[in-house]
Amino acid sequence: MAKKLFIGNIDWGTSEEDLKALFAQYGEVSEAVIIIDRRTGRSKGFGFVTFSNDEDGDKAIEELNGYEHNGRALVVNEARPRE
Repeated sequence: MAKKLFIGNIDWGTSEEDLKALFAQYGEVSEAVIIIDRRTGRSKGFGFVTFSNDEDGDKAIEELNGYEHNGRALVVNEARPRE
């Protein structure tokens, strides 16, 4: 079962490849997406990472929530469905 994580407080200079490489240390990442503002073309400072299995996602949450990346403390938790 795949696990999707919400990643907040991402530095605007971080690319999707950077994000995927950071999280791939904890398991197989099937997708890493940074949300882009359509009007400005700039990162909104948050994104999502999907792991192939739950255990890897749980480990990434435990290890990377609060982790300083490019000068910013990441917020990492399980993604919730849109309401």
